[in-house]
Amino acid sequence: MADNSGKRKWLDRLRNRYRLVVMNDDTFEERFSLRLTPLGFLILIGSVSIVMVILVISLVAFTPLREYIPGYADVQMRRDIDKMMLRSDSIEREAAAREAYLKNIATILSGNDKPENPANPKDTTKNYSNLNFRPSKEDSMLREEIESQDQYTLTQGGNKRGGINSFFFFAPVKGPVTSAFNATEEHFGVDVAAAENEAIKATLDGTVISSGWTSEFGYVIEVQHGGNIISVYKHNSALLKKTGQYVKAGEPIAVIGNSGEQSTGPHLHFELWYNGTPVDPQEYMGF
Repeated sequence: MADNSGKRKWLDRLRNRYRLVVMNDDTFEERFSLRLTPLGFLILIGSVSIVMVILVISLVAFTPLREYIPGYADVQMRRDIDKMMLRSDSIEREAAAREAYLKNIATILSGNDKPENPANPKDTTKNYSNLNFRPSKEDSMLREEIESQDQYTLTQGGNKRGGINSFFFFAPVKGPVTSAFNATEEHFGVDVAAAENEAIKATLDGTVISSGWTSEFGYVIEVQHGGNIISVYKHNSALLKKTGQYVKAGEPIAVIGNSGEQSTGPHLHFELWYNGTPVDPQEYMGF
């Protein structure tokens, strides 16, 4: 009974009427009055709070104001921004790679390139001193036959690329071509598979203009020949000639390897440049 009487008294207090009066302090004239109960006041405050919450949620959810709230941006807009950032990064990397490649080509053609110091030490697990670079009997006979002739007057077919057809090219290595020349995909040479430690030979007489290491292509050697021809040999395991040395056609200049970030196995990436333009080596020699 005591609990029921206490609840009734509490409910009665909520229903008690009160009067809020605003009076003039000097004349005691009544300006404004309001009758209310505690229960009505609580209902009024709750209703106003609910209306305010609904208004705020509506403004945030259905008006552009949500874009100004941190972390509440439009989902599609965020996806578009992420795609644009990825595309801009890809374009920036591609532009940087093209610029570096063009600078390297310009440096090679100008003859001002300097060999880089290897970022990685030479592979010491292989003994390069035991390699046999002595030409075979058949190779010696072929050398004598070629040297007895004027190799710069030989012609092969029409003169479709100017004077380059007047040269007799010596194949750097013998083996299957695993990736052919494709200028549209920026593959400016051919990949020739060969056994590890096989000697790579100069394709023509010339002067070594670059002999060093690059992180992308490993050990690289480049030879300047007559008639504005440059031959490039990449992914070697060791270099046998230094910058400035003169080499003859068929002379060993490097060793087949698998060096460089772009290498996928023991092979030679061989490029042939004529008047600053890459040409397909398979049109001028057999591998």
